[in-house]
Amino acid sequence: MGTAALLAMDFQEAICGPGGSIGAATGLSQRTQERGVLPRLARCLRVARDAGVPVFHARVAFDESYTRRTNRSARFAGMEQRRLLLEGSEDAAFVPEAEPAGGEVVVNKGCVNPFIATGLSERLLVAGVTDLFLAGVATNFVVESAARHAGDSGYRVSVLEDLCASYDQSMHDFAVRTTLPMFAQVVSSADFETMVQAGELSGAAAGRSTNG
Repeated sequence: MGTAALLAMDFQEAICGPGGSIGAATGLSQRTQERGVLPRLARCLRVARDAGVPVFHARVAFDESYTRRTNRSARFAGMEQRRLLLEGSEDAAFVPEAEPAGGEVVVNKGCVNPFIATGLSERLLVAGVTDLFLAGVATNFVVESAARHAGDSGYRVSVLEDLCASYDQSMHDFAVRTTLPMFAQVVSSADFETMVQAGELSGAAAGRSTNG
């Protein structure tokens, strides 16, 4: 295995935090809590950091004029109409368990796919990443989108199944059993931690900056 990195996606107050402006209405906040995703994510982040495995973060965060919004769907139009997920706002903030550590790369996006118009590909290239481990909400949106893109871009992709959740369990189950295995290896956070602790994943010096 080459150089590995962990990519944590959309772990934001509005999306999966308790009472999130989006997550509470869609069920995503509840599913994330029921599955115990956030405590496991916090542990996994600690393990990666302690071993020098670089961590990258992607989130939805719009500028004031919403010119960052590249997704033209009705769902994203509704976010703009409601002035949701503005960069610097409370609902765009990371939940405490997913808060980036100093120097970790954060990319802000205006769509589902974390690779679109964010510079993420270039950041991963500079860090020499070849193996990408994905965690995020929702499973069948950002995680699946990232897995497809990363797989087509030449990365060896693994999805950390227990660090993902969707709007209901059937959506999550369909993604991890049917769709994601076509683009990625589906593993658990415990598998990731075992690989890290066994020295099977080599770290790299990730870029020490953020992308607005």
